[in-house]
Amino acid sequence: MTTTAPHGAQVRADAAATPAGDSRRPGRWAIRTTAGNGLVFVLPFLVLFALFMVWPIAQGLWMSFTDSSLALRDTTFVGFDNYAEAFGDPDVWSSLGNTVFFTVISSVPLVLVALAMALLVHSGLAGQWAWRLAFFAPYLLPVTVVTLVWAWLYQPDIGLANQFLDAFGAGPVGWLSDEAVAMWSITALTVWWTVGFNFLLYLAALQSLPTTYDEAAALDGAGAWRRLWSVTLPQLRRTTALVAMLQILASLKVFDQIYILTKGGPGGSTRPVLEYVYDVGFTGYRLGYASAVSYLFFALIVVVSLVQLRLFRRED
Repeated sequence: MTTTAPHGAQVRADAAATPAGDSRRPGRWAIRTTAGNGLVFVLPFLVLFALFMVWPIAQGLWMSFTDSSLALRDTTFVGFDNYAEAFGDPDVWSSLGNTVFFTVISSVPLVLVALAMALLVHSGLAGQWAWRLAFFAPYLLPVTVVTLVWAWLYQPDIGLANQFLDAFGAGPVGWLSDEAVAMWSITALTVWWTVGFNFLLYLAALQSLPTTYDEAAALDGAGAWRRLWSVTLPQLRRTTALVAMLQILASLKVFDQIYILTKGGPGGSTRPVLEYVYDVGFTGYRLGYASAVSYLFFALIVVVSLVQLRLFRRED
């Protein structure tokens, strides 16, 4: 006659027969070993990050509370005097206004033109490789090459832009010497140069969209424009939010093309905040004051980024 042991007794017998060292669960030593191995791989990055990011940021922040200068070896702690001076400096406010103005007039076309270019290529236009190359190639050029080419285009006497106007009977324009036109000229250069990056983001988003919604709308009789407005664009909302946020932050940090083309002129009408920081720190030798202005501008960028994230989350 066969007898079966109770379930509890069998479990206790199996536990007694199993050695303590054969447990399948990772022990405390295994977890510590895994964490130690991960730290070994992360440590080189942490060292470089601390050396080239954390330390310069901390050093610059401390410098903003001193009267540090390139012309003097000794420095004195001045507290918030540099920040108070920056708030009352009209040059800071004028350069900030130039930066905000450039951000507004450049970000809008850089988003809309990139979207139009991506839609044009995605529509199945013949010779797509040529269109993609033409739209993205300027983004690969260094800023010095771009500004050199456009400086020749903007030449008052022999530049192609004024020759084009002359062919239609219009007078020459001081593209870089007229205060009312200079910032718009730099904006045109910036749009031509950097729109390729936003174009790629939009094109990648369009290629990843499902075609079922567009096909269903077409079967219901919706035309091309109706499908674009009611089907395609709503699906690109997240991409548009990303492109807009990246573009606003990039435009706020404008420096290179303005400094090379106009050096902030004429009459300071195109000088952005970063160029003012450069002029004060390396031309006026006031590193402490330049650091204070730069950290105020950094705080502004952080606030703009947080506001954008909050707005985009509400939309989602």
